[in-house]
Amino acid sequence: MTGKVLLVDDEAGLREAVQTYLEDSGFNVEVASNATEGWEKLQLSTPDVLISDVMMPQVDGYQFLGQVREDPRYKSLPVIFLTARGMTSDRIQGYSAGVDAYLPKPFDPEELVAIVSNLIERQDARTPEGGNLPDIAAMAKQIEEIKALLTQKGSISKTPSPIRIDFTPREQDVLNRVAEGLMNKEIASRLDTSVRNVEKYVSRLFSKTGTNSRTELVRYALEHGLVTDDD
Repeated sequence: MTGKVLLVDDEAGLREAVQTYLEDSGFNVEVASNATEGWEKLQLSTPDVLISDVMMPQVDGYQFLGQVREDPRYKSLPVIFLTARGMTSDRIQGYSAGVDAYLPKPFDPEELVAIVSNLIERQDARTPEGGNLPDIAAMAKQIEEIKALLTQKGSISKTPSPIRIDFTPREQDVLNRVAEGLMNKEIASRLDTSVRNVEKYVSRLFSKTGTNSRTELVRYALEHGLVTDDD
């Protein structure tokens, strides 16, 4: 099992121990020492699972979870609470706030790995391509349009882009593969990342190019020579 985890905990010793165990179990782990730092890292890259301590200074886990759940981008992001408070009332408060799993300290690291793996598998099973079924059908149609577009690639007139578009290396990788006519799941597999991250990069590409669909994006990229040759 692979996947990206964001771990937010103000206890350095526990944070390092959990990070090491999760990484040894095959996960890519980002860490933050408080909710503010966690939120900043969340903006840069959406994880497959968010793990947060409850009792933290300034912004506690409940406030952090509320901030996360209020953002439409993270409505379905799996969240695990780690806490020294294991009373039934505490767990009820956590589940009522929208947490997916609640693990009292001290906990068995193997149990945490099992929970993280299960949450990622549930997410993948719920949305095969990281979206709902109508979206999948629409994407499939666009893939067919892209493949048809690629057969006309030589006849598409290229116009130098009047504005230089600065793509990040990962955005360029995703663009190249969208231009190959690959689905999100295929791109995620090629780039060893999550479907959710691919969705995020595709959305950024739409925003940077002013396009609204994969077909428009590929046509725009071909017209302006934005697709590059890579391995």
